[in-house]
Amino acid sequence: MKLSKIFIAVVILFIAVAAGWWIFKKVKPGETEQIEERDIIVTNGSVNVTVRTTANVEPQNRLEVKPPTAGRIEELLVKEGDKVKSGQIIGWISSTERAALLDAAMAHGAKELAYWKEVYKPAALTAPIDGEVIVRDFEPGQSITVASAVIVLSDRLIVMAQVDETDIGKVKVGQDAEITLDAYPEVKTMGKIDHISYESKLVNNVTIYAVDILPERVPDIFRSGMSATVTIICGTRVEVPVITSEAVSTDKDGTYVLMRPVPGGKSERRKVVVGVADEQGYEIKEGLRAGDVLVVAKKRYRLPSKDGGANPLMPFAKKKEKEKEKEKDRK
Repeated sequence: MKLSKIFIAVVILFIAVAAGWWIFKKVKPGETEQIEERDIIVTNGSVNVTVRTTANVEPQNRLEVKPPTAGRIEELLVKEGDKVKSGQIIGWISSTERAALLDAAMAHGAKELAYWKEVYKPAALTAPIDGEVIVRDFEPGQSITVASAVIVLSDRLIVMAQVDETDIGKVKVGQDAEITLDAYPEVKTMGKIDHISYESKLVNNVTIYAVDILPERVPDIFRSGMSATVTIICGTRVEVPVITSEAVSTDKDGTYVLMRPVPGGKSERRKVVVGVADEQGYEIKEGLRAGDVLVVAKKRYRLPSKDGGANPLMPFAKKKEKEKEKEKDRK
C-alpha cells in the first residue's frame, strides 16, 4: 500500500513538471515575428564567370646542380635565396684523388699543401641557368658522389592549380587569375594561365588537370610549396540584369523572386532563370529586365521584454501582476 502511494506521487510530480515545461516553452514572453520588406531595383551590370580551385607555389623549372666528379666539397659560394647567372661559378669540388693527395700533403706542412693546391686545381661547380638558389643541402668538407644534388636552382616561381575535369573546358591559356596565399590571405597577386596539362591525374578519386599560372609579380613572401587559392576569370557577362543573392529563392517549383509590379502594391512571385554568379550577384537570363522592382523579405524576431511579457511563470510577470492589483486597490 505504501509503495502504491509513492508511485502515485511520483506520477503526479512527473505530470506537473511536464505540464509546466510545456507551458514555459509554448508561451514565449514578448517574442513576435515580423516580416521586414525592402525594395531593390534590377540594374544591368557585369558578372564574371570564374573557376575557383586550390593550388601550390612551385618552381617552373627545378634544376639540381650535381658535381662533375665524386670527391669532396672545398667551397660553396652561394646560399639559399641568392640569385645566380648561367655559367657563374657557385662552388669548388676536389676529386677523390685530389682530396686524398691534399690530405697527405697536409701532414708534410703548409708549404707542401700550398704547392699541391697550386699544381692540382679543383673542379668548378657552375650554374647552368639563371635562377635562384632554393636548396643547399651540403657544406664544405662533405663527401659527395656524381648523384649528389649539391645545389637546387629555380628559374622562377609559378602557381600550379588543380582544375576539376568538369571545369577544365572553361579554362584557356592567357586567361587572368587571382592568386591568394592560404597562410597570408592579405597577399594577393594577379597572374595569367601559361599552360594546361593534356594528361589528367587522379587526386582523392577526382580527375584533375594541372594548370600553370605565371604571377605578374612574385611577392617576397612566396616560397616553394606554399598552398594557395586561385580564381580563374574565364569570361565576363556585360550589360546583363544582375540581382543580389538575397533576392533569389528556390523551392520544388524552381527559382523565383518576389516582384512588385505596381509601386506600393502587393508583391508576387515570378519565376526566373539564373545564369552565372559571383560576389556581385546573379545573372538573370530570363524573367526580369533592368528597372523591375523586387522585394526582399526578411523575418525578424523581437526579443523578450524586460518585464517578462505575458508568461505567468516568469518572475517579472508575477511582479507586474501584483503591481497592477495594488494600482486597482488604490483606485
